[in-house]
Amino acid sequence: MIYKDFKNIKLSALGMGAMRLPTVGSGSNARIDETAAEKMIAYAVEHGMNYFDTAWGYHNGQSEIVLGKALSKYSRETWFLADKFPGYDLSNMGKVGEIFEEQLKRCGVEYFDFYLFHNVCEMNIDAYLDTQYNILDYLLKQKKNGRIHYLGFSAHGSLDVMTRFCEVYGDKMEFGQLQLNYIDWVFQGTREKVDLINGYHIPIWVMEPMRGGQLSTLSEENSKNLKKLRPEENIHAWAFRFIQSIPNVVVTLTGVSNLEQLQENLVVYQEEKPLSQSEMDTLLRIGESMVQKETLPCTSCRYCLDYCPQHLDIPNLLNLYNEHCFTVTRGGLGFIAPMALMSIPKEKQPKACIACRRCEAVCPQQIKISEAMVDFVSKLEVT
Repeated sequence: MIYKDFKNIKLSALGMGAMRLPTVGSGSNARIDETAAEKMIAYAVEHGMNYFDTAWGYHNGQSEIVLGKALSKYSRETWFLADKFPGYDLSNMGKVGEIFEEQLKRCGVEYFDFYLFHNVCEMNIDAYLDTQYNILDYLLKQKKNGRIHYLGFSAHGSLDVMTRFCEVYGDKMEFGQLQLNYIDWVFQGTREKVDLINGYHIPIWVMEPMRGGQLSTLSEENSKNLKKLRPEENIHAWAFRFIQSIPNVVVTLTGVSNLEQLQENLVVYQEEKPLSQSEMDTLLRIGESMVQKETLPCTSCRYCLDYCPQHLDIPNLLNLYNEHCFTVTRGGLGFIAPMALMSIPKEKQPKACIACRRCEAVCPQQIKISEAMVDFVSKLEVT
């Protein structure tokens, strides 16, 4: 196992995310297969992994319980546990103390090694920054009392949202967790987000390195091109090698759902094999080609804005549409766009489009914007 120095401790470069633990039966994400999950965690510990990540809402609250129970079999000083304040639900904003105490009980611990503002995004940024909820002060108090060792944040929001968060809280954050992979490096603007938190000297934690498993397999053509560069490298390993090529990354989380996936990923993290520039260029081209096949070619030229009688932010809506379509088409959860739309007034959402097509008349890319808005609405209703 590769280890990274952080403060005065050594963290396994690969950590386990407990959002996709194995389940039993069908239709209930809360029914974790505890025997299988404990076997995975035991294997992880035995093979050098010491960082484990959970959250209030994972598996309807059962993730914290199962993970804490499994880790309790090992000396508390041998593993690091991360949990998060569930700000993805605005009704939680006034309950930081109540939730924090319950999380400690669920996990069966007296302190969290790492604790995060969960999912900083368009929907919750105003509430996270609102001092009436006293969230930062409460968490800093817990840190002072030794019940939180390191405080950070995770973010799925835009660069603007992250900038707002960092401008206010950046000097208090000790690590930042981003969705980082070779698809989203350009598609979600992760490159600029990395630059932002590097500017605050905040170490990087990585989530969704495989984009929910979407990068575990590629087309025959793309696989062949990568095999030419590294014949011995498995396709799924390329996603991790990409992460290993990004400076200032400390921990990369793998959200495995079975022992085989865990074993495969642990093999990759026996050594660091960062990409050469030519390998990086090839991989990013593959990522770009995957996105282009399934998204609309909006360049954000903004010509359309002056012609929309509803004054919709069409480029932003198309960006969210592309994100949603690409993710859902490939079997992902598709939660980013719906959350972002929650921050937009109803009269400015896709449903407000009246299909006048005035925007389409000036679109250099000849995008059928009105049809995209209708499709966006229908996809959101399904998910």
